[in-house]
Amino acid sequence: MSEPGVLLVLPILVPLAAGALLLVLRERRTAARVVSVAGLVGLLGSAVVLLRAVLEGGILATTLGGWPAPFGITLAADTFSAMLVLVNGVLGLAIGVYALGDVDDATRRLGFAPYFHVLLAGISGAFLTGDLFNLYVWFEVMLIATFGLLVSRPGRAQTDGAVKYVAINLVATTALLVGIGLLYGLTGTLNLADLHGKVARIESGALRDAVAVLLLLAFAVKAALFPLFFWLPASYHTTSVSASAIFAGMLTKVGAYAMFRLLTLVFPQTPGLAIAPLLAVAMLTMVSGVLGAASQTGIRRILSFHIVSQLGYIVLGLALYTRLALTGAVFYLMHHILVKANLFLVGGLIRRAGGSFVLADLGGLYRRAPLLAVLFLVPAGSLAGFPPLSGFWAKLLLILASLEAGQYLAATVALVVGFLTIYSMAKIWIAAFWKPAPHAPPPPAPPAVRALTIAPVAVLAAITVVLGLWPQPFLAVAERAADELLDSTAYVEAVLGKAAR
Repeated sequence: MSEPGVLLVLPILVPLAAGALLLVLRERRTAARVVSVAGLVGLLGSAVVLLRAVLEGGILATTLGGWPAPFGITLAADTFSAMLVLVNGVLGLAIGVYALGDVDDATRRLGFAPYFHVLLAGISGAFLTGDLFNLYVWFEVMLIATFGLLVSRPGRAQTDGAVKYVAINLVATTALLVGIGLLYGLTGTLNLADLHGKVARIESGALRDAVAVLLLLAFAVKAALFPLFFWLPASYHTTSVSASAIFAGMLTKVGAYAMFRLLTLVFPQTPGLAIAPLLAVAMLTMVSGVLGAASQTGIRRILSFHIVSQLGYIVLGLALYTRLALTGAVFYLMHHILVKANLFLVGGLIRRAGGSFVLADLGGLYRRAPLLAVLFLVPAGSLAGFPPLSGFWAKLLLILASLEAGQYLAATVALVVGFLTIYSMAKIWIAAFWKPAPHAPPPPAPPAVRALTIAPVAVLAAITVVLGLWPQPFLAVAERAADELLDSTAYVEAVLGKAAR
């Protein structure tokens, strides 16, 4: 296999191999912990090398099995996908270390670690695949691993959440398969780079747009956009903190990534799909998510609704479809993955220190756990858009892009939703940290558990601060990703080679 092939395969192969080995070592706790951390470090290291290679040498592509593109299984990495693979590696390592102190023995024996690594492999595969059918395959790998993580914590609520999650995602999968079948019938290919040219030659514009809408609907379900988001707040709060953190950080973002790929690479000839309907969906997603969060009284339920709300900002960037808007959306993805996952981890620390996720049962943590108060304020302030944290720059770019495009209603909605986000974060702060505790605190966790759970939260908070104080290099990466999304020529040539000319 060529060097680009190795670089593209490793972020998928390393977590898959670790997950398979962890199945064998499930009853050997110490060995399993060593293998798990080694696999996570390997994923992060391979992701760093991949992004560096893309930034220095341009888009990488390879085909597996000796078949040339577009017939073989294609893997490709541009700046956008390589950046997301790196974020997946960072988050995987942070949550994997946190899980060492968070996941109990019953959850561990039910296969938490193998499912966790397989999920990371599925996410990397979805970001790196260059084929629409294999994107479906990686979605199914993620669905199986997610279901395993949802039921790895025994209980009726967990089973109920898992059933709701799987049921709605199976509907989305059916729509995705139908769309893929129609697209293959129209073009004779499912290679994303090959589709870029062949979709433009479909004679019936109405049929082409109908297929695009069907695929967008499938990805919208997986991204939890309005009005198809109800499965998310019904399931994410039911599982372990570690599992809910990786769900919150990555799962819906894979759906959003697929929408970006679809509209910028496969269907760039249908800009109407990217402006009017998506703009309305983005605003409704922001508003419905933030209002849902404002009505909740449990920390993880509040944060789950805010996943929905913040995805509206990301889709807003895609709907506006300008360089500035796409730059803002890519930067927002980078920021939100880290911040949202970290808030779920902080929620777990609040539960340990206060004994509950329910706001009415909490209080007094500002005095008892001042470090925890700081670790909450950093991601909460970033989510709300306080300067100079990363969320401020992300929201500012998208609001400026809305004004530049003359979409003043969208800019207004983004601002109002930002203020309502402050309300939700303030509600958690007042209830959990500021008001007096309603009862005696639970006994503190052992020092080893505290170290394993606090260290990843502190590292993610530090990354959030760095993104806010020194945004220039990250914005440069986001701008490069936006340029590649707007002009797919380099991607198509990297995958198809001479066949693209």
